[in-house]
Amino acid sequence: MVKAVKKEKPIGVISHWYGNINVAVIKLTGALAVGDKIKVKKGDVEFEEVIESMQLNHEAIKSGKKGQDIAIKLAGLTKEGAEIYKVK
Repeated sequence: MVKAVKKEKPIGVISHWYGNINVAVIKLTGALAVGDKIKVKKGDVEFEEVIESMQLNHEAIKSGKKGQDIAIKLAGLTKEGAEIYKVK
């Protein structure tokens, strides 16, 4: 029996990257919450980390939903256009 390979679906894309403070602005295409583990992927660069905080319009929030532009601080380095995946 052959198992179907499940294709990952991004839940957001980095629209702005502030490298001096390691903050990414993500245009969400799905829900994301503090405590979720994410994968950041662009080309050959890929890393995972847990979201410790997020902001919407400079206000701390616990979760973001589809269509929002949220900001998160990342430990790893990335660039605009990187895709964000939720790790289960």
